[in-house]
Amino acid sequence: MLKQLTSLGLSDNEAKVYMAMLELGSATVLEISAKAGVNRPTTYVQIESLKKMGLVSSQVKGKKQLFIAESPDQLEFVIEREIKTIEDKKAELARMMPELSGLFNVSGDKPQVRFFEGKEGLIKMQDEMLRSKSKEIVSFSSADGILKHFPTHPKDYSPRRVQKGIRSRLIYTNSGGPILKEHDEKMLREAKFVSPEEFPFKSDIVIYDNNVAISALEGKTVGIIISHRELADSFRALFELVWNSLGGN
Repeated sequence: MLKQLTSLGLSDNEAKVYMAMLELGSATVLEISAKAGVNRPTTYVQIESLKKMGLVSSQVKGKKQLFIAESPDQLEFVIEREIKTIEDKKAELARMMPELSGLFNVSGDKPQVRFFEGKEGLIKMQDEMLRSKSKEIVSFSSADGILKHFPTHPKDYSPRRVQKGIRSRLIYTNSGGPILKEHDEKMLREAKFVSPEEFPFKSDIVIYDNNVAISALEGKTVGIIISHRELADSFRALFELVWNSLGGN
């Protein structure tokens, strides 16, 4: 019961004091302290806190001040206050977000590096790419690795990219040979295939905006996003060098 009360937002001591008061009914601080197993000064503090939540009332009987636990129904109001607090925090965050985003984007000369783990981490990376303002994504990719982790990738990711109007140029390997059209205007994509024997690539590198997203597709699944204009431009130049050297398109 203590654990359940703390999950509703009460502190450990608040829960102990409230449960003691429920059992005692009208009682003095000394009685509540003994029942709850909390020292007297701390019990005073918890009672005042519970009063603010509407869970405790008091009365004077003779020379004694007695405290009474309110009905557990009152806990619903505690939850409502928690919800209101969260909503207020969300609203405050929304007001702060433009300024915080501005600070986040001012990276100066120091690259920002963020790490992602597991399949869920790679999905977050993909979602971030699709939220970018970039009109073109260029990438080196292992189709085997991508399809191993995301079998429905062609049906899930690509249509969302197309819907966003983001073009793609892709250099890829695949153990089964070419699987993409060199020119696919419907999918806003150009692709060039390289044999895995010539290019034993096991990862995925995507360059968009001022970001380089690198995903390890063999062994432990991890990814990083490096945000730095000069690095992104350098990787983009490397992509162009390889793209042009492959000829064809």
